[in-house]
Amino acid sequence: MLQTGHTPDLTISPTQPERQQVEIEISKQVAVIQKCRQNLLKRRVSYPQAEFKPAEQLPLWPEKTRGTPNAWLRGALFAAIQGKKRRALKRELLASVDGVQIRFTGWQLDQSDLDVWETIVHLSRQKAMGNPVEFSAHSILKELMRDTGKSQHEWLKDVMSRLYSAGVEISVGRYTYFGTLLKGARDELTGHYVVELEIKLLTMYQAGWTQIEWGVRHKLRRKPLALWLHGWYCSHAKSHRLKVETIRKLSGSSNPQLSSFRRQIGIALEDLKSIGEIQEWKLCDGDLIDVTRTPSPTQKKHLKKKSRVKND
Repeated sequence: MLQTGHTPDLTISPTQPERQQVEIEISKQVAVIQKCRQNLLKRRVSYPQAEFKPAEQLPLWPEKTRGTPNAWLRGALFAAIQGKKRRALKRELLASVDGVQIRFTGWQLDQSDLDVWETIVHLSRQKAMGNPVEFSAHSILKELMRDTGKSQHEWLKDVMSRLYSAGVEISVGRYTYFGTLLKGARDELTGHYVVELEIKLLTMYQAGWTQIEWGVRHKLRRKPLALWLHGWYCSHAKSHRLKVETIRKLSGSSNPQLSSFRRQIGIALEDLKSIGEIQEWKLCDGDLIDVTRTPSPTQKKHLKKKSRVKND
């Protein structure tokens, strides 16, 4: 009979041969794991590397500007439309300049969507591309110089929805980016956002980008065609004459009447002239728009360098 409080020892100790067999099996498993690890490292080393490194950052433009890929500014990706006229598109080929091809799936983007995207990229520019950037709905609305009430919080959610659900295929010369414009998460209680930009978007900056004066965009708010024209002219060191029909297509305008659109261009160019972004404009023979503007200091350097190369 067992004594009260005493627990019998029922452990069965393995024999020496059994212990040896267990050790052999463990050694085999360790060897398999080490071999797998070595294979993974070999694959990692031999995997084709892109032309940019994961630690690369966006260009560090000044605080009062927004760095934007030229492909964004020279086509209908962010159209000159009122939000209520946006359409749902399925891999539609958007109008763009020669050398750039854009296919788009999702709800059409407009100039206010570009404001938000530019601001998120601006906040991300001091981080390694691909690392998350955090902000509150309140803070980004202040950056956008908008009110911070409930309706504006809902407006921001709508914009973010369009940006993360947009599927783009953008080819600029040898570079093609396909994917979304951003991804992330939101705390519904605090309005806190965590957003990531795809590292491969760097290819769009490598293909050419422009500094956009943020204060000017704010002055042109709710004037989509003026905003689009501002981006277009800022992305060109030298202004070239453009047909009215060409501007209508490239800007993604929803106006089907060329005569009516011609009047819209006149109003938009007067808006640019009133804030000093252009000096003069005129409608020439052949329905061509001719604009006179002063290049930025960076553009002047570019034109001088280009002229020097041409003369050599």
